[in-house]
Amino acid sequence: MELDGISVFYREAGPADAPAVLLPHGYPCSSYQYRAFMPALADRWHLVAPDFPGFGYSGTPADFAYDFDGYADFLERFADALGLQRYALYLHDYGSQIGLRLAIKAPERVAALIIQNGDVYEDALGPKYAYLKEYWAEPTPEGRAKLAAAVSEDGFREEFLNDVDERLAAHISPDLWRLAWLQLGTPERREIMVGLMEGLKANLEWFPRYQAYLREHRPPTLIPWGPEDGYMPAPSARAYLRDLPDAELHLLNGGHWALETNLAEIVSLARDFLGRVHS
Repeated sequence: MELDGISVFYREAGPADAPAVLLPHGYPCSSYQYRAFMPALADRWHLVAPDFPGFGYSGTPADFAYDFDGYADFLERFADALGLQRYALYLHDYGSQIGLRLAIKAPERVAALIIQNGDVYEDALGPKYAYLKEYWAEPTPEGRAKLAAAVSEDGFREEFLNDVDERLAAHISPDLWRLAWLQLGTPERREIMVGLMEGLKANLEWFPRYQAYLREHRPPTLIPWGPEDGYMPAPSARAYLRDLPDAELHLLNGGHWALETNLAEIVSLARDFLGRVHS
């Protein structure tokens, strides 16, 4: 679609009049991460996953705000353009920050949350955040060069494998990092990716706001989580129970990209959950 002059690619599955599920993606992926999950629920739900500007097959407009506020505004306009008035949100990685900002803006539109390896608790961040924290505390050209070096095919491979054991790694296709690199390897997009990593520091200031939203509104929540995750280990998942004590938490035998290694489990959990709260 064309949305406010931006060429937007999105994936869609299921009847347009079925209960909606909105799926914002993470870094360094795109709507591609939901390619197998969406058809597995399409008999009962209307699933929609856009590529954010600067990601995937969407455009890279020069005048877009490439930060978490900009992406939350975009996601709201995208949902409006498709007539999605009420939806469940699947929150993963950067998509958790973007989706929760959207939820704060329009809590009445959120029917439920599925949170899969998306962090909003600073005290529960995993050890792989160390180099980012060092840069945020003391930004230097050398530190920024390290961020830029991570925006590479090898860096993306590390992002997708991300501390899983060899058995799980064998189930994570190299298509993921090779496609991501082909899509994000232009100078403009590489700079956007580095800027988003820098912007995570300011995003930490939003963590209390995300938590307040969860406490106040208590949306029905399913938390299927891959704890073999150097950024978001098991404590990052359990932290949600502070504000959502009724959330359904399932620690899987998987990692950050659990839809690659634990698809059948997550589909089963999601179908049962959404069937009870958003059908």
